[in-house]
Order: sequence, then C-alpha cells, then structure tokens
Amino acid sequence: MPTIEQQLDILMRGVEYGDPQTYTNMRQELQQRLELSEKTGRPLRVYCGYDPTSPDLHIGHTVTMRKLRQFQELGHQVIFVIGNYTALIGDPSDKDKARPRPTPEQIAANARTYQEQAFKILDGSKTEVRYNGEWLSRLTLEDLINLASNFTIQQFLVRDNFAKRLERNDPVWLHELFYALMQGYDAVMLQADVQLGATEQLFNLMAGRKLQEVYGQLPQIAITLPILVGTDGHIRMSKSLGNYIGISEPPEVMYGKTMSIPDEAMSNYFNLVTRWTPERIAEIEAALRAGTLHPMEAKKQLAWELVDIFHGSEAADNAAAHFERVHQQRELPPEMPVFQLSEPTRLVDLLHAAGLAGSKSDARRLVQQGGVRLGEKVITDVDFVVPVEEAILQVGKRRFLQLKP
Repeated sequence: MPTIEQQLDILMRGVEYGDPQTYTNMRQELQQRLELSEKTGRPLRVYCGYDPTSPDLHIGHTVTMRKLRQFQELGHQVIFVIGNYTALIGDPSDKDKARPRPTPEQIAANARTYQEQAFKILDGSKTEVRYNGEWLSRLTLEDLINLASNFTIQQFLVRDNFAKRLERNDPVWLHELFYALMQGYDAVMLQADVQLGATEQLFNLMAGRKLQEVYGQLPQIAITLPILVGTDGHIRMSKSLGNYIGISEPPEVMYGKTMSIPDEAMSNYFNLVTRWTPERIAEIEAALRAGTLHPMEAKKQLAWELVDIFHGSEAADNAAAHFERVHQQRELPPEMPVFQLSEPTRLVDLLHAAGLAGSKSDARRLVQQGGVRLGEKVITDVDFVVPVEEAILQVGKRRFLQLKP
C-alpha cells in the first residue's frame, strides 16, 4: 500500500482550484482524512454526480471518473451518483443562460445507460451506484426552507455566470439557485468524505461542505479538475454543441474525431483522458516542441489510446487502419450501408431518409457547407436530384452510403 504522502501525490495530481491557498487547504484536509482512514480502517467515501441530461456519456465525463478510479485502487469506497433529480434543474455553473429542462421520462431513459457506460472506467464490483432522487424526492417545503436559510442571495449572484447574466439584464431563474442546495444535500445524505467535480463546480462542492457542518458532519474535501475542451479545441466538450467524443461511439468514429482536434488542444487531452504517466506526457510534449515528433503522429498515438481504453487494442488497430485507408489514402471503407434507390430522389430528402441528417434543414446545411460528395463530386445545390444509379455518397469525413438501383 502506498504511503499517505504517495497517495496524496496521486490523488492531488491534476487538481486545480485557481487559488493556491485552496489547493494547500484541501491537500492538508485530505492528508488528515487519509490518516484517520488508516487509523480507523474505514475507507473514505468518495463520490461524483452525473446528471443524465443526454443519453450518452462523453470522454469529458471520464476526467472525474479516472480520479474516482484512483481512489478505488487505493481501497476507498466510490459512489457513482446519477443525478436524476438535479437533472430536473441542470447545473448552471458553466452556463450563460438557463438550461432547457428535460422531462422526467427523458431523464429516466438517459439514466438507464449511464451505469453500463461508467463501468468502462470504474470497477463495477467496487462501485456503489445511487440516484439522488432517493432523498431529494422526499424533501418537504420546510426542508427546502431550512436548507436555503444557510445561504444568502449575494453568495449566489456573485458567481461569474450569474453576474454576467445580471449585467446583460438576462434572467436568472429562481429554480437555478436550488441546484447548489440540492447538490450540497447529496453530500449530507451520502456522508461524503470527498466530492469530485469540474473546476467551475467549486461553489456547489463548497455548498456541500457548508451543509455537512450544519448537519454535524465533517466537511467533505472538494477536489476539482480542469474541463476537457471539445473537438473544436476551444469550448468545453458538450453533446449539445456537437464537439464531443462519446465513450460508446464506434471505434473508427472515436478515432476519427480524435484526429480532428486542433494541435494546440492535444496537451489538454494527454493530461486529462489518457492512462499515460506524467513522464510519458512530458516526453511527447518535449518531442513536439523540438520538432522530432510530428503533431499528426502524436495525435495518432492519442487516438489509438482512447479507442483502446473503451474498445480494446484490436479495435484500436482496426480504427487506425480505417483512418489510414479512408482519410489519408482516400480509399473507401470495406463495408458500407446500402440504400436502394427506386426513383430519382432529391439529395436533401435522401440524406434525411438514410439517417445521414437529423432533419431536412440539417441536410440542407450539410449540402450548402460543401459536406456532401456524390462519387468524386462535391454537391452544393440543395435542389440536386440523385439519379437512379450505383454510386457512393459521402457525408463529412467519416460517413459513407452505397447507393444501388
């Protein structure tokens, strides 16, 4: 078993607060809690919550999951919380406007997929899975009033995202203020020793510390980690923005999306979503700076690593070969879905009918942006009619459709 100091080095690696004093305080508290755990033989209770606002987890979610896995490997109790009640509000921490509110039915459907996906990172046999509706659904109005009495409106409104909205005279909805209360109450009900979250969620984690003290518990240690940028290289990875890599996506799609990230975003991915040691990351980054490693080759290593994590080494090899064949040598994939054409069809209608565009308006945008190729020709005319003949239809860089009469 690693020493307390070695455990601290592992668990605090990559942690950020934007404030050196907070880092020092949290490290000291974690050291004390680890020492208490060693003395009493009681493992720490460590959790992170994930709101099922979409059906799939993406690799941005795995940043905190990897830290949870480190706690698991050191013998501590990890709790994977599915926020089926906090999802009714949606975390406003990183938003400059209110989130659309999903229905309970949508949340329930999304939540069913989360546990299976999470176990691609976490050890399922050692993970406690909880839904925060277990306790939040039982709160009375009196309970909510008591929780709210521990905070001031000013504490909420000085938060950066709320302050900016007020400055623009944009609405800040009352229900958005409930989110931190609900997440804080999660910590109380779980009797958490440690909570993980993204850097912009620090307020919510601190709310948990406050409420735990009110309820006579030791305040949890807040561990916050940097956000993963999306495939655009600038904005936080988000399914709603389309700049995501889903952890359940096919290997060749995952590989191809990784290869599309800008060179300047690679370090963010190296440090947050790979299994590489700090020493290996430092070597790769030094080689990139020296010009002895081409960014394309570094990105191939990254893409292979991500596919290997979620699909295995054989799938990673096949995805790399697929990328080489289709994107670098411009050859067609060996297998493609087939679409039967019985009559001349407008391209926009065909894209929608074949599932290559979510709607006809999406199909029109794809065509207008030059993202559709029929054979060797890029089609930009939204009124183009596809003749009844055998051909290959390509949408973007990774999707192909074989047309047959």
